[in-house]
Amino acid sequence: MVPHPPLIIPEVGRGQESIIAETSAAYDKAAAFAASLKPDTVVVASPHSIMYRDYIHISPGSAAVGDLGAFRAPQVRIKAEYDTRMVQQISQMAMEEGISAGTAGERDPSLDHGTLIPLYFLNKYLENYKVIRIGLSMLPFTDHYKLGMIIQKAAAELGRNVVFIGSGDLSHKLQYTGPYGFVKEGPEYDSRIMEVCGSADFGRLLTFDEAFCEKAAECGHRSFCMMAGALDGLSLETEMLSHQDITGVGYGICTYRVTGTDEERRFLDV
Repeated sequence: MVPHPPLIIPEVGRGQESIIAETSAAYDKAAAFAASLKPDTVVVASPHSIMYRDYIHISPGSAAVGDLGAFRAPQVRIKAEYDTRMVQQISQMAMEEGISAGTAGERDPSLDHGTLIPLYFLNKYLENYKVIRIGLSMLPFTDHYKLGMIIQKAAAELGRNVVFIGSGDLSHKLQYTGPYGFVKEGPEYDSRIMEVCGSADFGRLLTFDEAFCEKAAECGHRSFCMMAGALDGLSLETEMLSHQDITGVGYGICTYRVTGTDEERRFLDV
């Protein structure tokens, strides 16, 4: 679970990234942890990838590139090689299980900043891995969770060692002086989401009221739901690394290490 503030990239922040140094340090720790797992494939769920109301878009093709030119740093450029076989498997399984997801309707193949920033940190520690990029939709939280479950099944069937990155900022309305202003739901959301994700109590992710989430102006909740689904039925070693709201936007980082199976952690069954 990681955020994606462009400010955190030195080429963008140009010194201002120091105000979120705690988040940056936690990001490095999370990326080093992910790299230590030696994944074959890294799945990134990003709210800034292709988004449809009733369809979860999975990026097609063999590879994609992107840069941070929109944030005055075009020199920060990353190429991702896609795991085409696993994308095919996920899309097929989603169709079979009635989940509206797949590779149709790509409007822009460029990597978005919700994908680029996690990969920027990961690339400090890891080479030679494949990527799967998945957008979000306005479908229910449970549909995103179910797609995460499909990702877990696809990884098992193909023998892939996978790291899942749930990319998403928390509330954008934490401070009157922030770019989006303040609402009381903002800090309430951040407090709740950090409690839930910091304890891996993922069943509670599915009980958040959508109107409450909208008022809080969060962007990562469905990413976190998909991440939770990818960890369905698994026992976890959880570490909450950081939470900051210096800029008026919440940035939270947590990591999860799978330690076994746990049938009591199948949250769609309760």
